[in-house]
Amino acid sequence: MEQPHVVVLFGATGDLARRKLLPGLLHLHEAGLLEHCRIVGTSLDDLDTEQFVKLSREAVDEFSRPVAEGCWDDFASRLTFVRQADGPQALAKAVAEAEAALAEECQGEIGRLHYLSVPPKAALPVVRQLAEAGLVGRSRIIMEKPFGTDLPSAQELNARLHEVFAEEQIFRIDHFLGKEAAQNILAFRFANGLFEPIWNRNFIDHVQIDVPETLGLEMRTAFYESTGAFRDMVVTHLMQVLAFMAMEPPTSLAPDPISDEKLKVFRSMRPIDPHSAVRGQYIGYTEHPDVADDSDTETFVALTVEIDNWRWAGVPFFLRTGKKMAEGARIISIAFKEPPRTMFPAGSGVGAAGPDHLTFDLADQSRMSLSFYGKRPGPGMKLEKLSMQFATHETGSSKGVLEAYERLIHDAMRGDHTLFTTAAGIEELWAKSAALVNDPPRVRTYPPGSWGPNAIHQLIAPRAWRLPFERSWRRPNASAE
Repeated sequence: MEQPHVVVLFGATGDLARRKLLPGLLHLHEAGLLEHCRIVGTSLDDLDTEQFVKLSREAVDEFSRPVAEGCWDDFASRLTFVRQADGPQALAKAVAEAEAALAEECQGEIGRLHYLSVPPKAALPVVRQLAEAGLVGRSRIIMEKPFGTDLPSAQELNARLHEVFAEEQIFRIDHFLGKEAAQNILAFRFANGLFEPIWNRNFIDHVQIDVPETLGLEMRTAFYESTGAFRDMVVTHLMQVLAFMAMEPPTSLAPDPISDEKLKVFRSMRPIDPHSAVRGQYIGYTEHPDVADDSDTETFVALTVEIDNWRWAGVPFFLRTGKKMAEGARIISIAFKEPPRTMFPAGSGVGAAGPDHLTFDLADQSRMSLSFYGKRPGPGMKLEKLSMQFATHETGSSKGVLEAYERLIHDAMRGDHTLFTTAAGIEELWAKSAALVNDPPRVRTYPPGSWGPNAIHQLIAPRAWRLPFERSWRRPNASAE
Protein backbone atom coordinates (compact mmCIF):
# COMPACT_ATOMS: atom_id res chain seq x y z
CA MET A 1 0.00 0.00 0.00
CA GLU A 2 1.16 3.50 -0.81
CA GLN A 3 -0.70 4.82 2.24
CA PRO A 4 -1.42 3.50 5.76
CA HIS A 5 -5.11 2.94 6.43
CA VAL A 6 -7.66 2.58 9.19
CA VAL A 7 -10.47 0.30 7.98
CA VAL A 8 -13.81 0.77 9.72
CA LEU A 9 -15.89 -2.33 9.12
CA PHE A 10 -19.60 -1.79 9.77
CA GLY A 11 -21.53 -5.05 10.16
CA ALA A 12 -18.28 -6.68 11.27
CA THR A 13 -20.02 -9.71 12.79
CA GLY A 14 -22.32 -10.37 9.81
CA ASP A 15 -22.20 -13.17 7.26
CA LEU A 16 -20.42 -11.19 4.52
CA ALA A 17 -17.74 -10.00 6.95
CA ARG A 18 -17.13 -13.54 8.21
CA ARG A 19 -17.10 -15.20 4.79
CA LYS A 20 -15.31 -12.61 2.67
CA LEU A 21 -14.21 -9.36 4.30
CA LEU A 22 -12.21 -10.50 7.33
CA PRO A 23 -10.45 -13.32 5.40
CA GLY A 24 -9.87 -10.89 2.53
CA LEU A 25 -8.30 -8.25 4.76
CA LEU A 26 -6.07 -10.91 6.28
CA HIS A 27 -4.93 -12.08 2.83
CA LEU A 28 -4.14 -8.51 1.77
CA HIS A 29 -2.11 -8.08 4.95
CA GLU A 30 -0.33 -11.38 4.32
CA ALA A 31 0.49 -10.32 0.73
CA GLY A 32 2.01 -7.03 1.91
CA LEU A 33 -0.77 -4.99 0.24
CA LEU A 34 -2.18 -3.89 3.58
CA GLU A 35 0.97 -3.82 5.65
CA HIS A 36 0.29 -0.69 7.72
CA CYS A 37 -3.32 -0.91 8.79
CA ARG A 38 -5.68 -0.99 11.74
CA ILE A 39 -9.18 -2.47 11.55
CA VAL A 40 -12.02 -1.14 13.68
CA GLY A 41 -14.99 -3.50 13.68
CA THR A 42 -18.44 -2.30 14.72
CA SER A 43 -21.91 -3.86 14.78
CA LEU A 44 -25.08 -4.11 16.83
CA ASP A 45 -23.71 -7.14 18.71
CA ASP A 46 -22.58 -6.70 22.32
CA LEU A 47 -18.92 -7.70 21.97
CA ASP A 48 -15.55 -6.43 23.09
CA THR A 49 -12.26 -6.52 21.20
CA GLU A 50 -11.20 -9.87 22.64
CA GLN A 51 -14.46 -11.49 21.53
CA PHE A 52 -14.20 -9.87 18.09
CA VAL A 53 -10.68 -11.25 17.63
CA LYS A 54 -12.00 -14.70 18.57
CA LEU A 55 -14.87 -14.38 16.07
CA SER A 56 -12.43 -13.25 13.38
CA ARG A 57 -10.18 -16.25 13.99
CA GLU A 58 -13.17 -18.59 13.71
CA ALA A 59 -14.15 -16.95 10.42
CA VAL A 60 -10.63 -17.31 9.06
CA ASP A 61 -10.42 -20.96 10.10
CA GLU A 62 -13.76 -21.72 8.42
CA PHE A 63 -13.60 -19.65 5.24
CA SER A 64 -9.93 -18.89 4.55
CA ARG A 65 -6.98 -20.78 3.21
CA PRO A 66 -4.34 -21.65 5.84
CA VAL A 67 -2.26 -18.75 7.12
CA ALA A 68 0.96 -18.71 9.14
CA GLU A 69 0.48 -18.20 12.88
CA GLY A 70 2.93 -15.29 12.93
CA CYS A 71 0.91 -13.50 10.25
CA TRP A 72 -2.33 -14.12 12.13
CA ASP A 73 -0.88 -12.83 15.39
CA ASP A 74 0.24 -9.60 13.72
CA PHE A 75 -3.16 -9.20 12.03
CA ALA A 76 -5.07 -9.94 15.25
CA SER A 77 -3.10 -7.26 17.10
CA ARG A 78 -4.50 -4.73 14.62
CA LEU A 79 -8.17 -5.52 15.36
CA THR A 80 -10.35 -3.50 17.71
CA PHE A 81 -14.11 -3.44 18.24
CA VAL A 82 -16.62 -0.79 19.25
CA ARG A 83 -20.33 -1.34 19.73
CA GLN A 84 -22.79 0.64 17.60
CA ALA A 85 -24.78 1.25 20.78
CA ASP A 86 -21.88 3.31 22.15
CA GLY A 87 -22.56 6.02 19.56
CA PRO A 88 -20.50 8.12 17.13
CA GLN A 89 -18.11 9.52 19.73
CA ALA A 90 -16.98 6.05 20.78
CA LEU A 91 -16.36 5.23 17.12
CA ALA A 92 -14.40 8.45 16.65
CA LYS A 93 -12.30 7.64 19.73
CA ALA A 94 -11.52 4.11 18.44
CA VAL A 95 -10.47 5.47 15.03
CA ALA A 96 -8.29 8.15 16.64
CA GLU A 97 -6.54 5.51 18.75
CA ALA A 98 -5.98 3.35 15.66
CA GLU A 99 -4.52 6.31 13.77
CA ALA A 100 -2.23 7.16 16.68
CA ALA A 101 -0.92 3.57 16.71
CA LEU A 102 -0.28 3.73 12.95
CA ALA A 103 1.53 7.05 13.28
CA GLU A 104 4.05 5.39 15.60
CA GLU A 105 4.96 2.67 13.09
CA CYS A 106 4.98 4.56 9.76
CA GLN A 107 4.98 7.99 8.20
CA GLY A 108 2.58 9.65 5.81
CA GLU A 109 -1.04 10.72 5.85
CA ILE A 110 -3.36 8.03 7.18
CA GLY A 111 -6.39 7.19 5.05
CA ARG A 112 -9.74 5.88 6.22
CA LEU A 113 -11.82 3.25 4.48
CA HIS A 114 -15.37 2.73 5.72
CA TYR A 115 -16.95 -0.54 4.54
CA LEU A 116 -20.75 -0.59 4.95
CA SER A 117 -21.57 -4.29 5.19
CA VAL A 118 -25.07 -3.45 6.41
CA PRO A 119 -28.68 -3.87 5.15
CA PRO A 120 -29.82 -1.19 2.64
CA LYS A 121 -32.06 0.54 5.19
CA ALA A 122 -29.09 0.98 7.54
CA ALA A 123 -26.75 2.59 4.99
CA LEU A 124 -27.87 6.20 5.37
CA PRO A 125 -27.93 6.05 9.20
CA VAL A 126 -24.33 4.81 9.09
CA VAL A 127 -23.41 7.69 6.78
CA ARG A 128 -24.97 10.13 9.26
CA GLN A 129 -23.04 8.48 12.09
CA LEU A 130 -19.78 8.96 10.18
CA ALA A 131 -20.62 12.65 9.72
CA GLU A 132 -21.44 13.06 13.43
CA ALA A 133 -18.18 11.30 14.35
CA GLY A 134 -16.15 13.61 12.13
CA LEU A 135 -14.83 10.71 10.06
CA VAL A 136 -15.59 12.04 6.57
CA GLY A 137 -12.25 13.70 5.88
CA ARG A 138 -9.42 11.63 4.37
CA SER A 139 -11.91 8.82 3.85
CA ARG A 140 -13.51 6.61 1.23
CA ILE A 141 -16.70 4.61 1.67
CA ILE A 142 -17.63 1.22 0.16
CA MET A 143 -21.34 0.54 -0.27
CA GLU A 144 -23.04 -2.79 -0.99
CA LYS A 145 -25.94 -3.24 -3.42
CA PRO A 146 -28.76 -2.64 -4.05
CA PHE A 147 -28.31 1.02 -4.99
CA GLY A 148 -31.99 1.94 -4.81
CA THR A 149 -34.98 -0.04 -6.04
CA ASP A 150 -36.05 2.28 -8.86
CA LEU A 151 -35.02 5.62 -10.38
CA PRO A 152 -36.56 7.90 -7.70
CA SER A 153 -35.08 5.88 -4.82
CA ALA A 154 -31.65 5.75 -6.50
CA GLN A 155 -31.71 9.51 -7.06
CA GLU A 156 -32.75 10.09 -3.45
CA LEU A 157 -30.02 7.77 -2.16
CA ASN A 158 -27.33 9.47 -4.24
CA ALA A 159 -28.51 12.93 -3.20
CA ARG A 160 -28.38 11.98 0.48
CA LEU A 161 -24.94 10.42 0.09
CA HIS A 162 -23.62 13.50 -1.69
CA GLU A 163 -24.67 15.66 1.26
CA VAL A 164 -21.88 13.97 3.24
CA PHE A 165 -19.44 12.39 0.75
CA ALA A 166 -18.25 13.59 -2.64
CA GLU A 167 -18.81 11.19 -5.53
CA GLU A 168 -15.09 10.46 -5.79
CA GLN A 169 -15.18 9.21 -2.17
CA ILE A 170 -17.99 6.69 -2.85
CA PHE A 171 -17.24 3.17 -4.08
CA ARG A 172 -20.36 1.15 -5.00
CA ILE A 173 -19.07 -2.40 -4.96
CA ASP A 174 -19.97 -5.16 -7.40
CA HIS A 175 -17.91 -8.24 -6.68
CA PHE A 176 -18.55 -9.64 -10.19
CA LEU A 177 -16.27 -6.95 -11.62
CA GLY A 178 -13.53 -7.87 -9.15
CA LYS A 179 -13.18 -11.32 -10.65
CA GLU A 180 -10.12 -12.05 -12.75
CA ALA A 181 -12.27 -13.28 -15.65
CA ALA A 182 -14.33 -10.08 -15.83
CA GLN A 183 -11.18 -7.98 -16.14
CA ASN A 184 -9.77 -10.45 -18.65
CA ILE A 185 -12.59 -9.43 -20.99
CA LEU A 186 -10.88 -6.05 -21.44
CA ALA A 187 -7.50 -7.65 -22.09
CA PHE A 188 -9.00 -10.24 -24.43
CA ARG A 189 -10.96 -7.67 -26.44
CA PHE A 190 -8.48 -4.86 -26.81
CA ALA A 191 -5.06 -6.57 -26.77
CA ASN A 192 -5.62 -9.23 -29.45
CA GLY A 193 -5.67 -8.56 -33.18
CA LEU A 194 -7.51 -11.85 -33.69
CA PHE A 195 -10.67 -10.78 -31.82
CA GLU A 196 -10.77 -6.97 -31.68
CA PRO A 197 -11.82 -6.57 -35.37
CA ILE A 198 -14.73 -9.02 -35.08
CA TRP A 199 -16.22 -7.66 -31.82
CA ASN A 200 -19.30 -6.14 -33.48
CA ARG A 201 -22.65 -6.75 -35.18
CA ASN A 202 -21.02 -7.93 -38.42
CA PHE A 203 -19.62 -11.09 -36.83
CA ILE A 204 -21.51 -11.66 -33.55
CA ASP A 205 -25.04 -13.07 -33.66
CA HIS A 206 -25.99 -12.70 -29.98
CA VAL A 207 -24.58 -12.67 -26.45
CA GLN A 208 -25.77 -14.52 -23.35
CA ILE A 209 -24.94 -13.50 -19.79
CA ASP A 210 -26.14 -16.35 -17.60
CA VAL A 211 -25.87 -16.54 -13.80
CA PRO A 212 -28.02 -19.43 -12.49
CA GLU A 213 -27.68 -20.33 -8.81
CA THR A 214 -28.52 -23.57 -7.03
CA LEU A 215 -29.05 -21.86 -3.65
CA GLY A 216 -32.51 -20.92 -2.45
CA LEU A 217 -33.65 -18.02 -0.28
CA GLU A 218 -34.29 -19.72 3.03
CA MET A 219 -32.44 -17.06 5.05
CA ARG A 220 -33.02 -14.02 2.78
CA THR A 221 -36.75 -13.98 2.08
CA ALA A 222 -37.40 -10.71 3.97
CA PHE A 223 -34.72 -8.98 1.87
CA TYR A 224 -35.89 -10.57 -1.38
CA GLU A 225 -39.52 -9.59 -0.86
CA SER A 226 -38.45 -5.94 -1.21
CA THR A 227 -36.10 -6.51 -4.14
CA GLY A 228 -36.47 -9.65 -6.29
CA ALA A 229 -34.04 -11.09 -8.80
CA PHE A 230 -34.08 -8.15 -11.22
CA ARG A 231 -33.19 -5.52 -8.62
CA ASP A 232 -30.80 -7.82 -6.76
CA MET A 233 -28.84 -9.26 -9.68
CA VAL A 234 -29.57 -7.65 -13.06
CA VAL A 235 -29.23 -3.91 -12.43
CA THR A 236 -26.08 -4.53 -10.42
CA HIS A 237 -24.11 -7.60 -11.54
CA LEU A 238 -25.33 -8.57 -15.00
CA MET A 239 -25.60 -5.07 -16.46
CA GLN A 240 -22.12 -4.19 -15.22
CA VAL A 241 -20.67 -7.28 -16.90
CA LEU A 242 -22.62 -6.38 -20.06
CA ALA A 243 -20.95 -2.96 -20.06
CA PHE A 244 -17.47 -4.53 -20.03
CA MET A 245 -18.54 -6.78 -22.89
CA ALA A 246 -20.10 -4.01 -25.02
CA MET A 247 -18.12 -0.83 -24.28
CA GLU A 248 -16.07 1.02 -26.88
CA PRO A 249 -12.27 1.13 -26.46
CA PRO A 250 -11.45 3.65 -23.70
CA THR A 251 -8.73 6.20 -24.32
CA SER A 252 -6.79 4.49 -21.53
CA LEU A 253 -7.36 1.92 -18.81
CA ALA A 254 -7.69 4.68 -16.23
CA PRO A 255 -10.87 4.84 -14.11
CA ASP A 256 -12.51 7.88 -15.72
CA PRO A 257 -12.25 6.74 -19.38
CA ILE A 258 -13.58 3.27 -18.50
CA SER A 259 -16.48 4.74 -16.50
CA ASP A 260 -17.27 7.07 -19.41
CA GLU A 261 -17.47 4.19 -21.89
CA LYS A 262 -19.63 2.08 -19.56
CA LEU A 263 -22.04 4.99 -19.18
CA LYS A 264 -22.24 5.34 -22.98
CA VAL A 265 -23.35 1.69 -23.16
CA PHE A 266 -26.15 2.31 -20.65
CA ARG A 267 -27.24 5.44 -22.51
CA SER A 268 -27.31 3.48 -25.80
CA MET A 269 -29.57 0.79 -24.36
CA ARG A 270 -33.18 0.78 -25.47
CA PRO A 271 -35.71 0.92 -22.62
CA ILE A 272 -36.34 -2.64 -21.45
CA ASP A 273 -39.65 -3.91 -22.83
CA PRO A 274 -41.70 -5.88 -20.27
CA HIS A 275 -42.78 -8.15 -23.14
CA SER A 276 -39.11 -9.09 -23.62
CA ALA A 277 -38.76 -10.41 -20.07
CA VAL A 278 -39.75 -13.58 -18.23
CA ARG A 279 -40.20 -13.54 -14.46
CA GLY A 280 -40.29 -16.76 -12.45
CA GLN A 281 -40.69 -18.00 -8.89
CA TYR A 282 -39.53 -21.42 -7.76
CA ILE A 283 -42.21 -23.72 -6.39
CA GLY A 284 -42.09 -23.61 -2.61
CA TYR A 285 -40.93 -19.99 -2.28
CA THR A 286 -44.23 -18.86 -0.73
CA GLU A 287 -43.84 -21.50 2.00
CA HIS A 288 -40.91 -19.59 3.52
CA PRO A 289 -41.45 -17.29 6.51
CA ASP A 290 -41.97 -13.60 5.67
CA VAL A 291 -43.49 -14.50 2.29
CA ALA A 292 -47.18 -13.95 1.55
CA ASP A 293 -49.15 -16.76 -0.08
CA ASP A 294 -49.85 -14.54 -3.09
CA SER A 295 -46.33 -13.06 -3.38
CA ASP A 296 -45.36 -12.12 -6.93
CA THR A 297 -41.68 -11.54 -6.10
CA GLU A 298 -39.52 -13.08 -8.79
CA THR A 299 -36.72 -15.46 -7.86
CA PHE A 300 -35.85 -15.78 -11.57
CA VAL A 301 -35.66 -13.34 -14.44
CA ALA A 302 -34.62 -13.57 -18.09
CA LEU A 303 -34.71 -10.64 -20.48
CA THR A 304 -33.51 -9.25 -23.77
CA VAL A 305 -31.37 -6.10 -23.83
CA GLU A 306 -30.75 -4.16 -27.04
CA ILE A 307 -27.94 -1.65 -27.48
CA ASP A 308 -28.82 0.82 -30.20
CA ASN A 309 -25.43 2.00 -31.40
CA TRP A 310 -23.28 1.36 -34.46
CA ARG A 311 -21.36 -1.56 -32.95
CA TRP A 312 -24.29 -3.55 -31.54
CA ALA A 313 -27.45 -2.58 -33.43
CA GLY A 314 -29.46 -5.74 -34.09
CA VAL A 315 -27.44 -7.93 -31.70
CA PRO A 316 -29.61 -9.14 -28.77
CA PHE A 317 -28.09 -9.59 -25.33
CA PHE A 318 -29.93 -12.30 -23.36
CA LEU A 319 -29.62 -12.11 -19.58
CA ARG A 320 -30.75 -14.83 -17.17
CA THR A 321 -30.42 -15.40 -13.44
CA GLY A 322 -32.39 -17.28 -10.80
CA LYS A 323 -32.38 -19.22 -7.56
CA LYS A 324 -32.72 -23.00 -7.09
CA MET A 325 -31.77 -23.75 -10.68
CA ALA A 326 -30.23 -26.87 -12.19
CA GLU A 327 -26.62 -25.69 -11.97
CA GLY A 328 -24.62 -22.83 -10.52
CA ALA A 329 -22.61 -20.92 -13.14
CA ARG A 330 -21.48 -17.44 -14.17
CA ILE A 331 -20.83 -17.24 -17.88
CA ILE A 332 -20.71 -14.87 -20.81
CA SER A 333 -21.28 -16.76 -24.05
CA ILE A 334 -20.72 -15.00 -27.39
CA ALA A 335 -22.28 -16.71 -30.42
CA PHE A 336 -20.71 -15.92 -33.78
CA LYS A 337 -22.64 -15.69 -37.02
CA GLU A 338 -22.58 -18.85 -39.10
CA PRO A 339 -21.07 -18.96 -42.61
CA PRO A 340 -22.78 -20.49 -45.67
CA ARG A 341 -22.35 -24.28 -45.60
CA THR A 342 -23.80 -25.50 -48.87
CA MET A 343 -20.47 -27.11 -49.81
CA PHE A 344 -20.77 -29.72 -47.03
CA PRO A 345 -22.67 -32.91 -47.86
CA ALA A 346 -25.87 -33.90 -46.09
CA GLY A 347 -25.20 -35.84 -42.90
CA SER A 348 -21.78 -34.25 -42.37
CA GLY A 349 -22.87 -32.81 -39.03
CA VAL A 350 -21.99 -29.22 -39.89
CA GLY A 351 -24.08 -26.81 -37.83
CA ALA A 352 -25.68 -29.61 -35.83
CA ALA A 353 -24.26 -28.38 -32.51
CA GLY A 354 -25.11 -24.71 -33.00
CA PRO A 355 -22.83 -21.75 -33.80
CA ASP A 356 -19.25 -21.22 -32.74
CA HIS A 357 -18.99 -19.76 -29.24
CA LEU A 358 -16.47 -17.83 -27.19
CA THR A 359 -17.24 -18.39 -23.52
CA PHE A 360 -15.94 -16.64 -20.40
CA ASP A 361 -16.51 -18.44 -17.11
CA LEU A 362 -16.63 -15.87 -14.30
CA ALA A 363 -16.17 -18.45 -11.54
CA ASP A 364 -13.44 -17.93 -8.97
CA GLN A 365 -11.17 -20.20 -11.04
CA SER A 366 -11.74 -18.31 -14.29
CA ARG A 367 -11.78 -20.11 -17.62
CA MET A 368 -12.28 -19.35 -21.31
CA SER A 369 -13.36 -21.62 -24.13
CA LEU A 370 -13.55 -21.25 -27.92
CA SER A 371 -15.73 -23.84 -29.64
CA PHE A 372 -15.63 -24.59 -33.37
CA TYR A 373 -16.26 -27.33 -35.94
CA GLY A 374 -13.50 -29.65 -37.07
CA LYS A 375 -13.24 -32.78 -39.16
CA ARG A 376 -13.52 -36.08 -37.37
CA PRO A 377 -10.50 -38.28 -38.21
CA GLY A 378 -11.27 -41.02 -40.69
CA PRO A 379 -12.80 -41.42 -44.15
CA GLY A 380 -15.42 -39.02 -45.45
CA MET A 381 -16.33 -35.52 -44.28
CA LYS A 382 -17.79 -35.93 -40.81
CA LEU A 383 -17.62 -32.85 -38.55
CA GLU A 384 -17.82 -32.52 -34.80
CA LYS A 385 -17.74 -29.68 -32.28
CA LEU A 386 -14.31 -29.13 -30.73
CA SER A 387 -13.03 -26.58 -28.25
CA MET A 388 -9.88 -24.90 -27.04
CA GLN A 389 -9.89 -24.11 -23.33
CA PHE A 390 -7.80 -22.02 -21.00
CA ALA A 391 -7.92 -21.90 -17.20
CA THR A 392 -6.22 -19.32 -14.99
CA HIS A 393 -5.28 -21.91 -12.38
CA GLU A 394 -3.24 -23.80 -15.00
CA THR A 395 -0.82 -20.90 -15.48
CA GLY A 396 2.36 -20.26 -13.57
CA SER A 397 1.04 -16.93 -12.28
CA SER A 398 -2.15 -18.35 -10.76
CA LYS A 399 -0.83 -17.76 -7.22
CA GLY A 400 -1.06 -14.03 -7.85
CA VAL A 401 -4.85 -14.11 -8.25
CA LEU A 402 -6.73 -11.99 -5.73
CA GLU A 403 -10.24 -12.95 -4.67
CA ALA A 404 -12.84 -10.44 -5.90
CA TYR A 405 -13.45 -8.68 -2.57
CA GLU A 406 -9.71 -8.51 -1.88
CA ARG A 407 -9.05 -6.79 -5.19
CA LEU A 408 -11.89 -4.32 -4.77
CA ILE A 409 -10.96 -3.38 -1.21
CA HIS A 410 -7.38 -2.81 -2.37
CA ASP A 411 -8.57 -0.68 -5.31
CA ALA A 412 -10.80 1.42 -3.06
CA MET A 413 -7.87 2.15 -0.75
CA ARG A 414 -5.91 3.31 -3.78
CA GLY A 415 -8.81 5.46 -4.97
CA ASP A 416 -9.19 3.44 -8.19
CA HIS A 417 -12.82 3.56 -9.43
CA THR A 418 -12.23 1.35 -12.49
CA LEU A 419 -14.19 -1.65 -11.18
CA PHE A 420 -16.88 0.30 -9.32
CA THR A 421 -20.21 1.68 -10.46
CA THR A 422 -21.07 5.38 -10.56
CA ALA A 423 -24.14 7.37 -9.55
CA ALA A 424 -24.78 8.39 -13.17
CA GLY A 425 -24.51 4.79 -14.38
CA ILE A 426 -26.88 3.44 -11.74
CA GLU A 427 -29.46 6.14 -12.41
CA GLU A 428 -29.28 5.55 -16.16
CA LEU A 429 -29.91 1.82 -15.67
CA TRP A 430 -32.92 2.49 -13.47
CA ALA A 431 -34.27 4.92 -16.09
CA LYS A 432 -33.97 2.26 -18.81
CA SER A 433 -35.63 -0.29 -16.48
CA ALA A 434 -38.60 1.89 -15.54
CA ALA A 435 -41.19 0.18 -17.79
CA LEU A 436 -40.23 -3.29 -16.49
CA VAL A 437 -40.16 -2.16 -12.84
CA ASN A 438 -43.49 -0.32 -13.06
CA ASP A 439 -45.38 -2.86 -15.20
CA PRO A 440 -43.68 -6.26 -14.81
CA PRO A 441 -44.99 -9.38 -16.56
CA ARG A 442 -46.73 -11.98 -14.43
CA VAL A 443 -44.64 -14.41 -12.42
CA ARG A 444 -44.50 -17.99 -13.70
CA THR A 445 -43.60 -20.89 -11.43
CA TYR A 446 -40.75 -23.29 -12.11
CA PRO A 447 -39.62 -26.47 -10.36
CA PRO A 448 -36.49 -26.27 -8.19
CA GLY A 449 -33.57 -27.83 -10.02
CA SER A 450 -34.79 -26.70 -13.47
CA TRP A 451 -33.61 -23.97 -15.86
CA GLY A 452 -36.56 -21.68 -15.20
CA PRO A 453 -40.06 -21.29 -16.66
CA ASN A 454 -40.68 -22.77 -20.12
CA ALA A 455 -41.35 -19.28 -21.50
CA ILE A 456 -37.59 -18.63 -21.61
CA HIS A 457 -37.39 -20.72 -24.79
CA GLN A 458 -39.87 -18.44 -26.58
CA LEU A 459 -37.87 -15.43 -25.35
CA ILE A 460 -34.68 -16.54 -27.08
CA ALA A 461 -36.20 -18.36 -30.12
CA PRO A 462 -35.08 -19.21 -32.77
CA ARG A 463 -31.83 -19.36 -30.82
CA ALA A 464 -31.19 -21.61 -27.81
CA TRP A 465 -29.77 -21.08 -24.33
CA ARG A 466 -26.14 -22.08 -24.01
CA LEU A 467 -26.61 -23.61 -20.56
CA PRO A 468 -26.59 -26.50 -20.06
CA PHE A 469 -23.37 -26.81 -22.09
CA GLU A 470 -23.13 -29.25 -24.96
CA ARG A 471 -19.80 -30.37 -23.50
CA SER A 472 -18.13 -30.16 -20.09
CA TRP A 473 -15.11 -28.10 -19.13
CA ARG A 474 -11.80 -29.91 -19.27
CA ARG A 475 -10.70 -31.21 -15.88
CA PRO A 476 -7.71 -29.37 -14.39
CA ASN A 477 -4.40 -30.89 -15.52
CA ALA A 478 -6.25 -33.62 -17.46
CA SER A 479 -4.33 -35.15 -20.31
CA ALA A 480 -5.62 -34.76 -23.85
CA GLU A 481 -8.15 -37.40 -24.81
